Amino acid sequence: MGIQILLSFIVALCYFSGVDSAIFTLKNNCPYNIWPATLGQTGAQVLTGFDLTPQASKTLNIPSPWSGRFWARFQCSNSNKFTCLSGDCNSGQIACNGSDPKPPASLAEFTLAGSNGQDFYDISLVDGFNLPVSIHPDKANCPTTTCSADINHNGCPNELVVRDPNGGVIGCKSACIAFNQPQYCCTGAYSTPDTCKPTNYSQNFKRQCPQAYSYAYDDKSSTFTCPTGGNYLITFCP
Repeated sequence: MGIQILLSFIVALCYFSGVDSAIFTLKNNCPYNIWPATLGQTGAQVLTGFDLTPQASKTLNIPSPWSGRFWARFQCSNSNKFTCLSGDCNSGQIACNGSDPKPPASLAEFTLAGSNGQDFYDISLVDGFNLPVSIHPDKANCPTTTCSADINHNGCPNELVVRDPNGGVIGCKSACIAFNQPQYCCTGAYSTPDTCKPTNYSQNFKRQCPQAYSYAYDDKSSTFTCPTGGNYLITFCP
């Protein structure tokens, strides 16, 4: 009887305090293995890294409120320590343990239970591109956002290309990462929406992935919302 009362109290406490969670399903639609990873910036610490074979998927249950990002690594090996040629988080392990990816990496970004009872989500190429990705909410009338173009092999300028030791293209840097100049990074005199404008490089990303963030102030066409309480499918190589 005491246990039942305690469980009832916990359920009631969760209900009245607004505790909720979202189920994220990460799917590999690429024709090769990938190693997705998750990094929470606020809320619950979700420090993950795992292997997904082609067509495999994995689910994560993340309590809200939470904000963080998902990305995928590929061309990985585990001799002496775990490393990846694309999207590596430099942890030396399959789990990223709180480390961001080394650019370039395509990011699926979320804020759960944000303002006005909304989730906010986007695909960001601000730090460059390494894999196509899409975000599909399960709630009706919540928009899907996708970057399905293979920018690595179609339209990445030579000065932004990242290659593996065999010469294969495994990423496309942002101009900020490649040149580290204020006009590309939206810093210094270019640190406001009025002074930081799209460049030829960011517009190249935008042409191929119109729904994705292409530079720091690309909010209007790239941030999407959904009422809090839904679940999300993140597909790599949609």
